[in-house]
Amino acid sequence: MNDRRAIGRALDAHLHLLDRQVLDRDDVPVTTVDDLELVGIELGAAIDRDAAPPRVTAILTGSDLATRIFGGRPPPSRRVRIPWELVAEIGTAIRLGVAGDTLDATWAERWVSDHIIGRIPGGRHDPE
Repeated sequence: MNDRRAIGRALDAHLHLLDRQVLDRDDVPVTTVDDLELVGIELGAAIDRDAAPPRVTAILTGSDLATRIFGGRPPPSRRVRIPWELVAEIGTAIRLGVAGDTLDATWAERWVSDHIIGRIPGGRHDPE
């Protein structure tokens, strides 16, 4: 008998991970999951049922609005990689064990906040 007990949790990437909201340790929204980085699988290779299942090594995210409108795939340089080791919990959202402002995934929001929202009168402080 082939005893193949999973070391980790088995996930359906489409159901449990893709397009999910990513929250930091303080429940602040960071980004959404656009793609996953996997090891243990090769494109076009035959599926070996006796091999170890592929593992997720990183969440990939990035601005891909243009590719959704015009088609294609964003270049790898446009993708932000969040190492899987930073994931603390998977539920209705994916929670990280770090603060979101330490990640490159929030650069676009920081830029908009600094260069656009911050120039609007009253845009640099919380409403009273």
